[in-house]
Amino acid sequence: MTTKAGDVLVDRYRLVDLLSETPHGRFWRAHDRILERHVALHVIPADDERADLLLEAARRSATVQDPRFLRVLDAERTDTFCFVVNEWGSGTSLDIMLATHGPLAPREAAWMVAEVADSVATAHARAVPHGRLVPENVLVDNAGGIRIIGFCVDAALHGLPPGELRTDVRDLAGLLHAALTGKWAGDSASQVPPVPRDHGRVLRPRQVRAGVPRPLDDLCDELLNPQGKRVRDVRDIASARGICVFLTEFVGDDNGLAATIAGRLPDRSETVTLPFVPDIMARPDDVEMPPVEGPEPVDADDGRAEPDDADVTGTGDAVGDLPTQAGLPIFDDATDDVSWLEKRRDPPPPPPPFEEPPARPLFAPDDGGRRRQGSPLAGPYPSPGGGHRGPKGDEFWPGPGQGSSSGSGSIPAYVDDDGPVDTPVPGRRALRWAGFLGAALLVLVILAIAFNLSRGRTPLGGQQEDDPTSTPTLGTPTASSGGDLVTLEGVTADDFDPEGDPPEENPDDTANAVDGDPGTSWSTSTYQQQLGPGGLKSGVGLLLDLGTVHEVDALELDLVGDGTAFEVFLADERPTDVTGLTAAGQDELPGGAVGLTGARSGRFLVVWLTALPPTDDGRFRGEVVDLRVLATP
Repeated sequence: MTTKAGDVLVDRYRLVDLLSETPHGRFWRAHDRILERHVALHVIPADDERADLLLEAARRSATVQDPRFLRVLDAERTDTFCFVVNEWGSGTSLDIMLATHGPLAPREAAWMVAEVADSVATAHARAVPHGRLVPENVLVDNAGGIRIIGFCVDAALHGLPPGELRTDVRDLAGLLHAALTGKWAGDSASQVPPVPRDHGRVLRPRQVRAGVPRPLDDLCDELLNPQGKRVRDVRDIASARGICVFLTEFVGDDNGLAATIAGRLPDRSETVTLPFVPDIMARPDDVEMPPVEGPEPVDADDGRAEPDDADVTGTGDAVGDLPTQAGLPIFDDATDDVSWLEKRRDPPPPPPPFEEPPARPLFAPDDGGRRRQGSPLAGPYPSPGGGHRGPKGDEFWPGPGQGSSSGSGSIPAYVDDDGPVDTPVPGRRALRWAGFLGAALLVLVILAIAFNLSRGRTPLGGQQEDDPTSTPTLGTPTASSGGDLVTLEGVTADDFDPEGDPPEENPDDTANAVDGDPGTSWSTSTYQQQLGPGGLKSGVGLLLDLGTVHEVDALELDLVGDGTAFEVFLADERPTDVTGLTAAGQDELPGGAVGLTGARSGRFLVVWLTALPPTDDGRFRGEVVDLRVLATP
C-alpha cells in the first residue's frame, strides 16, 4: 500500500498532510470533497491483520455519542487499504503540555480528569471502553475544552483487542497522576516518562511532587496499587462515574479553570530561529605551525615584562592588547579561506608613563580665605565679601558654621571664630509654642471624652439612646425584655450526623458537652480531610433539646483547637437534616460568647460544625468541652 499527498480515497477523501507514519499505519489530515471539511484519516493495508479489529472498533465507537469524543464518520475496506475517518479537532495533547510547562496545579488536574471521566462514564454505561486512555489521546483546544481522540480506534491500531472497563479506570488514575507529577502510571503504554516504582508499587503523587492534596494522592494510590489505602467508604471510586463525582466535588466551583488551562498551551505563533553556525574546518596537516616561544625577557630598567599580545589578522600587525592565541583559525567570509593566528614577531610598544595627579591642599589656607560648601537644596552659601548667589530666603540653610562638610572628608569642618556664635532661626520659637499648646489641648480633649464615657454618656456628654438592633451582651439588659441573660437548665444533647453511614457521631459522649464540667467533652470522629464540598460530608454536630420553645440570645462554647467553624439552626420540630433550615446570624460578644440574630426562636437547637481543627498527624477532629445556651428569662 502506497499513499501520498494528493491521492483521493474512494473518490471522496483527498489526502492533504501526512501527520505521522508509524508501524501502526499512516495518519493523514484529509479533505472531504463532498461535505467540504477537514477530517482525520487512519489508513492501513487491506491485508493487515488489524483490519478486522479496526472496522469493529469503528462500529463500537459510533454507538456512543458524547461531545468530547471525536466521532467516527466513516470506515471502509477496499482491495488495497482499510481506513477509518474521524472528526477533525485542533488543540494540544496533554503529553505536550506536560513536556512544555510541567505538571498542572491540583485543581486544574482534577478538573481535566473529571471532564475525561465524565465522557468515559457515558461510554461505560453502554459497556464500551476506550481501550487506550493515555495523555497523547487527551486534547485541550484553544478555549480550554477537553477533547478525547482515538476512542476504540487507537487500541485497534496498536493491535490491542477490545479493552476492559477496569483498564480505563486505572488509566484515569494514571492521567490524574501524570497531570499532577508529569509521570505516567497507567496500564496502557505512553510516551510520557514512567513513574518510579518501589518494590513493584507505584509511588504516590506526594512522593514524586510536593504539594499534592491528600484526597488526590489517596485516590491515585488506591486505584494504581491494589493494596492502596481506601479513602472513602461511602463513595464508589472504582468506576469512571465515581471518579468523576469525586473529582468534581473536590474542584468545587470550576469557573475560570478552562481559561487558565488554555493559557498554558504553547504559543503556536512563536517562531524559534536558530543562529547560523558555519562549518569549522579542521587545520590541514601540511600547515607548519611556528613554535610557541617563551615569555619575553624582563627589562631591568622599569621592572615590567613585555605584554604578550596576539596578531588577530595573522600578518604580524599588533591590534589592541589581545592575548596571544596562536594556532586559532581565522575564516575569510569573502574567499572561504582559512588562516591561522601566529605569534607576534615585533614587541609591542610600552604603555605611556603614568602622570602624577595635580597637587591639591588638604587644609584651608591661613590667610583668612574660607571655603564653605553650599547646600544641594538651597544653593551655595555666600562667600565673604561676595554677593548672595542663592535664592532669596535661604540664609539659614545652611547657616553660618553649619556647612554640609562633617570634617570626616579631605576638607575639615570649618568654624568661624569671628562670626556670631548662635544665630537664631526666625519663627522657631513660635513653632515650639504652637506645638506645646496643641499637645495640651489634645490631652484635655482625651480627658473629657474619658470622663463622659465613664458616666455612661456619649463622648460629647449627651445621653445614650437605646439601639433596638444592637446585640445584647452578657450581664446587661436586653432590648427585647429588659432582663439579664440566664443559662437555660435541663438542656439535653444528642449527636447530629445525617450524612453519616451509620448516622451517629460518638453518641455516648454527647452529655459531656452540656454537663458544665470542664474535665469532660464530646468529640467528632477523626477525618482524613476537612469537612466541606470536597470532603466526605458537609458537616456534623450536636442537636440540643431546650424542653420548650425559647428565644435564644447567645451561646457560650468552649472548643478545643483553632480553626473550628460552625453554624446555628433553631427549629420548633426535631430536624432530621439542616437542609431547609435558616441559620441564625452570629455576633461576637464579650467573654467569648456568640450572640444570635435573625432566626433564633425554637425548641431544638443545632450546632452544625462545618470546619474542624487539624490534629498532629495531619487529620481533622472537633471537640466541644462545654456548651451553654443563654436566653432572656
